[in-house]
Amino acid sequence: QVQLVESGGGSVQTGGSLRLSCAASGYAYNTYYLGWFRRAPGKEREGIASIKPLGTTSYADSVKGRFTISKDNAKNSLYLQMNSLKPEDTAMYYCAAGQGGRWSGLLYEYNYQYWGQGTQVTVSS
Repeated sequence: QVQLVESGGGSVQTGGSLRLSCAASGYAYNTYYLGWFRRAPGKEREGIASIKPLGTTSYADSVKGRFTISKDNAKNSLYLQMNSLKPEDTAMYYCAAGQGGRWSGLLYEYNYQYWGQGTQVTVSS
């Protein structure tokens, strides 16, 4: 059974930084593609960053240049470094893992089979 546990959320002011972590267990970590998603109040969950097994990354336009996704296969961990945070980044953030999806669709949640419970990020102005 795949398990994902996020941590690192919190409250920061505009322009601040946070680093989210996602600890994974129960599977061969480096065979999955991984992603970060978020759901803001009153909005649908959106994909913001993904990383393929060999490390190729992709980002949503809303976070490109500010957020960086990375992973450490030896630690079975996924990370999201978030810089220059804005109030509109306030959301619940989720990590996800998947297999078998289309490479072109890794920012879409239907490509992911496993999800963490989420960690809250709040950015105040």
